[in-house]
Order: sequence, then structure tokens, then C-alpha cells
Amino acid sequence: MTTQLAGYVLRAARWPASGWAACLLVALFPAAAYAEVSLRDDRGATLVLAAPPQRIVSLLPSLTESVCALGACARLVGTDRFSNWPASVLALPKLGGLDDAQIERIVALKPDVVLVSASARVTDRLEALGLKVLVLESRDHADVKRTLALLAQMLGTPAQAERVAAAIERDTHAAVARVPAGLHGKRVYFEVDATPFAAGPGSFIGETLTRLGVANAVPVELGPFPKLNPEYVVRLQPDIVMANDRNLADMTKRPGWAALRALRGGQSCGFTSERYELLIRPGPRMGEAAGVLADCLMAIAAEPPIARPPAAKLPVERARRHE
Repeated sequence: MTTQLAGYVLRAARWPASGWAACLLVALFPAAAYAEVSLRDDRGATLVLAAPPQRIVSLLPSLTESVCALGACARLVGTDRFSNWPASVLALPKLGGLDDAQIERIVALKPDVVLVSASARVTDRLEALGLKVLVLESRDHADVKRTLALLAQMLGTPAQAERVAAAIERDTHAAVARVPAGLHGKRVYFEVDATPFAAGPGSFIGETLTRLGVANAVPVELGPFPKLNPEYVVRLQPDIVMANDRNLADMTKRPGWAALRALRGGQSCGFTSERYELLIRPGPRMGEAAGVLADCLMAIAAEPPIARPPAAKLPVERARRHE
């Protein structure tokens, strides 16, 4: 008899016979303790699982992080190539991405469920091969909390979602308290990539910026993650620019962008790859991301704008020192 089973038996000895029998059944056959799981995903499809999944493949970093934050990292058997947090997932098989998932390897892992986003191109093929697929899409804070709740329901640990959501709120509130009042209302351009795509007010990034007290330079009617004409960004003349550090370093080389006062005056932040990944993933670390954005704003407030010629590199270098 294992130590765990012995503990069940000792506790059950104080119970009526029916209670003892139920306890022994759970100890010997854990799956029997779980009811069928029925979930409605973000495409409107209903996913039915006989029990909470024990073998999970995640093809999106934010979903990988969410599973781990909910205490189920050990159930992951494979992830996409970009999942890198927590560090333990680096040892898992890497199965491509949403556009080029390695179907045969995924099937060989025999997952109980595969987690993907709505933009995944492999959903139909995976389902045609008999795999269970859960499609989740998080664009704002409410979506993230709903996704966490849905995953926790799937995992059989609903209370964990409340814990993670509370931590996000606690860390975000702490970040809000650190933002200097002098920056409230400043218009921020947050670049998602150099195309350029930006984070609009309706995105989870934009919502965090709003909660921090700054405004978004991108109009809400353009959507959560609009692709912008580069000339349009110049016309926006944002007060603050935020981007991946490599993209920020090249911005003044883009036609017309040297005229952006935020770049010329050092009112910008360039984030390292590690911090940038944290900022663009809608998941359990959003509270930490709010703290990174608050750090950026505090650094900008600490030094007054400086007048530099368009080609100056000092603003980028200073932004890097503050990361």
C-alpha cells in the first residue's frame, strides 16, 4: 500500500462505510473522481472531454503560460517553438507554431487536448485526425480572465483562476500607483511590430496603458491591433513611443520618422526581447507587464525631454539603460 493510499484509508476509517468506499475508489481510480468536462470555446464549438486532460499540447505562448500559472505545467507534453516561460517548458518537445505546426509529432504525443488561437491554420486538420482542440482568443483583460477561467475549468482546478486573476489585479494596481501624475494623459504609441502594427486602446496592451493613466495615440475605431501607414504614425506625433529595442533603434531611419518629437526628445522606451515578449502576451503575467510599462514611464518622467537632431542615437541608448 502506498503512503498516499494509506493516508486515504486512515482518514476514511472515521467515516461511514459509504464514505470509506468512495474514498478508496478515488484513491485507486483517480479519473473516476472527475465528471465529464464540457467547454464552449471562442469559435462557438463545444468540446467534451471524459475527464480533465492529463496530456496537453499548447501552440501559443500565452496559453502555455496560463496552463502553468494554473498549476498544471506537468500536464504539458509539447508546445510551440516560442513558448519559453516558465523555464521548465524549454525542455518540452517544440512542435512548430500556429502556421506550421508539426502535425505528425503532435499526433504521436497522444494529447488529450490541443490548445490553439483562433488564427491557427491547423485546427481543422487536427480535428480531422481525431484530436480534441480548444480554440481560445484573448484580446483584452476580460478575455484573459475568461480564458483563465475556461482553462481552469478544463483542468479541474477552478479556484486557481481566481487566484491568478487576483494576482494580475494586485500587480496592476501597484504599477498604477507608481506612474507619475505628470504623465497622465500623454499619448503613447506602442508598436507591436515594424510593419507597423500598433496596440490600440481596445487591446490588452492598450487597456493596461489606459489603466496606467496614459492615453493611446491610436484611435479606438482602428481596432485592437491595427496595421498603420507609416506616414500616419508621423502625423499622430505621439508624446511617447514604446517598442522592441531593435525596432526603436531603427525608427529614425524610416521615411519621415526622424521628425517624431518623442524620438528626438528621448521620450521613448526600447524593451529587450525578454521584456517585450512579456508585454505582448495576454496571459497570467499581465500584472508584471504593467510594472514594466510603469518602469518605462517613470524613467521618462525622471529626465526632461531633450532637443536632439533627427539622427541622434542618444534617446535609444538612454531608453536601453532604463530597461
